[in-house]
Amino acid sequence: MELSGLNVLIILGPDFEDREVVYPYYRFLEAGASVKLAGIGERSYKGKYGIPLDVDGQCEDFQAQKFDIVVIPGGWAPDKIRANEAALQIVRQTDKEGRIVAAICHAGWVLTSADIVRGRTVTSFQNIKDDLIHAGAKWVDQEVVVDKNLVTSRKPADLPSFCREIIKLSSKAKVGVNL
Repeated sequence: MELSGLNVLIILGPDFEDREVVYPYYRFLEAGASVKLAGIGERSYKGKYGIPLDVDGQCEDFQAQKFDIVVIPGGWAPDKIRANEAALQIVRQTDKEGRIVAAICHAGWVLTSADIVRGRTVTSFQNIKDDLIHAGAKWVDQEVVVDKNLVTSRKPADLPSFCREIIKLSSKAKVGVNL
C-alpha cells in the first residue's frame, strides 16, 4: 500500500467541489493512509452538489499535528478557507517543512493567501490564473503540475493524474528523497 503509515488532512469549507474531496479521500484510504477531514468552523459541510460530510475536527484542532499530505479541494470553499488563519498556518507549515501540499481547481486561492506560490510553477482552474500570477507564480495550463512538494491541478477531470502524482511524490518522500 503506497501510503501506508502516512497521514493526510483534507481541508473542507462550505460548497466544496464534491468530487475533489470524495475521490482523493477514498483513493488515499485505499492506498493505506490515515485520512482526516478538517473544517473551518462547522461540524459538517455540504458540497456544491449536495454531498454532506462531517469533519473530524477544526483546523485549529490539527495545527499542532504534522501531516504528510495536506489537500485543499476546490469549489467555492477555498474562498472561505483562505480567510481561516489556522488553515493557512497548516498549509504554510506543511510547505515549509517540505511535506506535500496539494491543491486543485480554485484551491489556488488558499495557496496565494498562505503566500507559498511565489517563484513556483502551478496550475489551477483558468478563472484564478491571474490571482496566482499576481501572487508571483508561473501559471501553466496542464492537468497536473508538481513543483518540489507542491502538487496542483485544474479541475475534477484531472483527479486521476492529481492523485497519482501525490502518491508518486509520497513514495519519494518515504524513501528520503528531498522534495
